[in-house]
Parts: sequence; C-alpha cells; structure tokens
Amino acid sequence: MKKVFYLNTCDTCRKILAQFDLSDWELREIRKEPVTNEELDEMYDKSQSYESLFSKKSTQIKLRGLDVKTLQENDFKELILDHYTFLKRPVFLTDKQIFIGNDKKNVEALKEFFGD
Repeated sequence: MKKVFYLNTCDTCRKILAQFDLSDWELREIRKEPVTNEELDEMYDKSQSYESLFSKKSTQIKLRGLDVKTLQENDFKELILDHYTFLKRPVFLTDKQIFIGNDKKNVEALKEFFGD
C-alpha cells in the first residue's frame, strides 16, 4: 500500500509530488475525497501523534477561534476528520513508513526513500 494525501490547490504539494515517480501510488486529493477515520488511525499508528498530522497553518484555526495550545490528541483527530485543511500535507503513507508535511527535513527523507 502506497498512498499520497494532498491538496490539488496547494502549490507546495504539487511541487513536492512532481519530484517523484508516483505511478504506482494511490493519489488522494483530500478536498474531493477526505481522509477516513480508518486512514487517520493508520497514519496515527505510524506517527504516534495526531498533533504531528495537524496543520497549524490552517485558516480554519482563526475562523473557528481555536487555541491550538489547549487542544488534546483527540481534538486534533476530530478536527482533521472534520475539515480537510487541518491535515498537514502532503502525507506519504506506505505499509511501514509515513512522511508528513512539507518541511525540508521531510522532503529530504522522501528523496532518500525514492532513491534520488
């Protein structure tokens, strides 16, 4: 199983995805097909943290008046399931590994994974 969860309108996602051969990966555009509870649990199993999967840059935080510092793990899970922009992206998920977000360290790890 190899899946990529991304947002098509995100330039950063598109730039990262363009760097790799994803022909044998399932591509999931999260606005059209949101993450399921089972998929989020699978991501949690590999990351051991819903917070690590949560985008603290989501515009929904301000719109909803959320104080991220007060949120618990279950809050992060519920918010990610509630609105696609709360998922940090892109998320590359394999049977054994997970790569979350667009920070430089993560992109470098992806390059190593793909053998670039």
